[in-house]
Order: sequence, then C-alpha cells, then structure tokens
Amino acid sequence: MQIPTTYEIRAAIQVLKKLGERINEHAAHSVTELPHTQLGDNYAAHIESRTIEQTTRIEAVAAQLQSWRDELLQQQEQSISNHV
Repeated sequence: MQIPTTYEIRAAIQVLKKLGERINEHAAHSVTELPHTQLGDNYAAHIESRTIEQTTRIEAVAAQLQSWRDELLQQQEQSISNHV
C-alpha cells in the first residue's frame, strides 16, 4: 500500500471538515422543521446529540490525519536536510 502524500492528507482533512459542516447544517435545518411539541423537542435533542457524536468523531479523525501530515512533513524536511 502506498503512503498518501501530504497533499492528499490535507485534502482528506478538508473533506472531513466540509462533512462536519454539512452534518451541522442538516441537523440545524431538521431541528427548525420540527413541531414545537414535547415529541418534537425530544427528537430535536436526539438530533443534536447524534450530531455532536458524529462531528466529534470527524474532528478526531481530522486531528489524527493532521498529526500524520505533520509527521510526514517533518520526515521530508529531515530527509532534505540530510541530503544537503
């Protein structure tokens, strides 16, 4: 398996951030469409909870990718300085 480039990792991070934004936007829209009843309020709380869980997972994966990207960049810099 080939190691992804730092550009590919950065692109993946950007995609994950956009996904998180879309999830938040969809949740916000869904909540505003619910009726102002007890059932609607309960479902809104469920949507908000699920959204927080999903975006937290996305942020964790993006953070890990960023860490790997930083490591790759550092390795590339060390490789270049060793060749000079």
